[in-house]
Amino acid sequence: MRRFADELRAQGIAATKVNFHAGDAVFFRGPDALSYRGRFDEWPAFVERLIVERGIDGVFAFGDCRPLHRMAFEVSRGLGVKVFAFEEGYLRPDWITLEQGGVNGNSEMPRDPSFYESLSLPDLPEATPIGASFHYNSWYSTLSALAFTHLNGGYPHYQHHRPLNAWYHTFVWCRNVLRKRRFAWQERHMMSELTGPLSGRYFFVPLQVHCDFQILHSPYDNVLQFVEEVVATFAEHGRASDHILFKHHPMDRAYREYGDLFRKHARQYGLEGRLHYCHDLHLPTLLKNAKGTITINSTVGLSSMFHGTPVVCLGTAVYDMPGLTHRGDLSSFLDAPGTVDAQLYESFRRYLLHVNQVNGSFYKRLPGVPTPTGARWFPGLPAELADGSNSR
Repeated sequence: MRRFADELRAQGIAATKVNFHAGDAVFFRGPDALSYRGRFDEWPAFVERLIVERGIDGVFAFGDCRPLHRMAFEVSRGLGVKVFAFEEGYLRPDWITLEQGGVNGNSEMPRDPSFYESLSLPDLPEATPIGASFHYNSWYSTLSALAFTHLNGGYPHYQHHRPLNAWYHTFVWCRNVLRKRRFAWQERHMMSELTGPLSGRYFFVPLQVHCDFQILHSPYDNVLQFVEEVVATFAEHGRASDHILFKHHPMDRAYREYGDLFRKHARQYGLEGRLHYCHDLHLPTLLKNAKGTITINSTVGLSSMFHGTPVVCLGTAVYDMPGLTHRGDLSSFLDAPGTVDAQLYESFRRYLLHVNQVNGSFYKRLPGVPTPTGARWFPGLPAELADGSNSR
């Protein structure tokens, strides 16, 4: 956000940052940074006062569903101020999302296939690969957690959506190293089976992070409710020759492990030998060999379409529309997954690239891009095609 503010200032735009805890303050300091130290119920009045006093006409947040962000967006809209949500990219791995109005369930993008089919958009340059960025993410997260743990006395009312204690994180990420090695050994023979005798015979289920706020755009309170429904439905409606494979989210390995749960479900629902669970197997290969993909609203759904593998979406996602995703319920998907309209997918993907995808990373600069963010910003829809649609 500090680099993003520098980039705005370079374009003559004033920027104000609100810090909520000491970890925020480590990365953004100076006269343009304010610290919010009040209670949650005092936050809306603070936002309104800040917008009025500083003449703010645009509010940006990483994620649109965290309670403080959600309330800030609500107040901003009430004052006629535009809101923009940063998120991990709809298209992976070389993109981040910046969408006006919000993402997924809050997205203002059309859900009518004919809208995308009617567009004729120019080509964009190929994305510059980001390369490895996890070590940057880890380092910044460590600094933030240390500050939160030892210097947060000035923010007495802030509550994060998951534990931020540095010593807790030290424990879980050391455990994560051991888990990664253990699972790699345990799963060393799985890929040959999935690309061999089980190819085209398993449904793939990518699990989302346990505290992913995008689950709010679904009928589920948490990931485990989703798992329970999928397993029960597969046991009742899945063909006896089919299998189902759940894949753990790599960023959740440090915090959660569901091996015992899936063994219990396999026994309970009579799915021993047909219910599988993995961690770090190569995602594109799993998608290419799957019979179909079942997701809440994960961006893996778009990756699945890229490989021509049918998708059913059980939550609210920007890509959930006729031609891209299954129109029936989960039981009908298990019986007849259908197909992906490759031309519609390409039109939709091209629209995303023009409207809300930024070639870059939150954690490192792209090589050869000299701007503060190190991101490549593409121009949005051409004026003659925008027609009131969300565009940069």
